[in-house]
Formats: sequence, structure tokens, C-alpha cells
Amino acid sequence: MAEQTVSSLTQNARCEHFMLPPNGWVPNNSRLPVLVWRGAIDPHAHDGAGRFEALFEQNGWPAQWRDSVFDYHHFHSTAHEALGIAAGEAELILGGPHGRVFAVGAGDALVLPAGTGHCLLRAGRRFQVVGAYPPGQQWDIRREAISEAERAAMEELPFPRSDPVAGEDGPLVRHWH
Repeated sequence: MAEQTVSSLTQNARCEHFMLPPNGWVPNNSRLPVLVWRGAIDPHAHDGAGRFEALFEQNGWPAQWRDSVFDYHHFHSTAHEALGIAAGEAELILGGPHGRVFAVGAGDALVLPAGTGHCLLRAGRRFQVVGAYPPGQQWDIRREAISEAERAAMEELPFPRSDPVAGEDGPLVRHWH
């Protein structure tokens, strides 16, 4: 797993990236890595949700919701997704059934390329997430295999112009283009 530190974020912010192979009915993404930001914002900051919404908006990823992550395996075929962990802690599984388990906590963020399976395994009582998407991309919820035509359309989604956490010079720009 490669890692990069970005000094313009919190002092300890770091970004890991990795690929996920197809997993049964979950396509994941054959070209684009998942990004996991640790400490993107101060985990003790007041109004973590508002801070993530402002950060994502500033970097061209308008926030669309505040909630949790669904507790069933799913993916989005029509949009890339940024998840900002605004409060609490949880365990998520990425990549579909029997995928990789990640502990996340307030201040962390994930960038999931279209097709990436994700599911909430366990959450603390105050767990809250902010979801954001690149302009012009509308998310769907997929819980079964997609057709070859849908897969081709998913893989042709436009690349975002910036990383939702670190902006135009962030890891997404280098790893996704």
C-alpha cells in the first residue's frame, strides 16, 4: 500500500492508495485505486460534517448528504464517491463480500472510484459521514452484477479535476490520470 503525506491538511494527514480486484458481482474498478485519507481534518474539530462539506466543496466535490454508510454490500456504477468521516468510528468492508476491512474514525476520508464495493460492518453510536460526488455525476445503488454495457459506461466516467481532500495537486490527480 503506497502512502503520501500532504502538509496543507492537518499536520498528520496521510493518504494510502490501493487497488481492489473484481469480487463476484462487485466489479470494483480495474483502473483506479481507492484512496484512504487518515486525519484529513482534525478529529476533534467542532462540526466535522460542516468542515468536510466545506473541504469537499472547495475542491470541486459538492457534498450531497450526511448520514451513515449502508449496512449491506453495494457499489455505485454512475459516480465516484468521497466519504468524510465527520464523527464517531466504524469498521467498513471495501471490495465486496470478504473484501478488506478498514477501521475509520472522525477526520478520515475515503475516495471510492465507481464500482468499489462498500458496506458498514460496525459503527459507534455517533458515527456520521458526509458523502460527495464530482459535478454532473449522480449516484445509483447497485446490489447485483451489472451488464457489460453498464460496466463500459462506468469505466468511461470522467475523471474528477481535483482530489476532494487535497485539491488540484492531490493524490487522486496523480493516481487517477
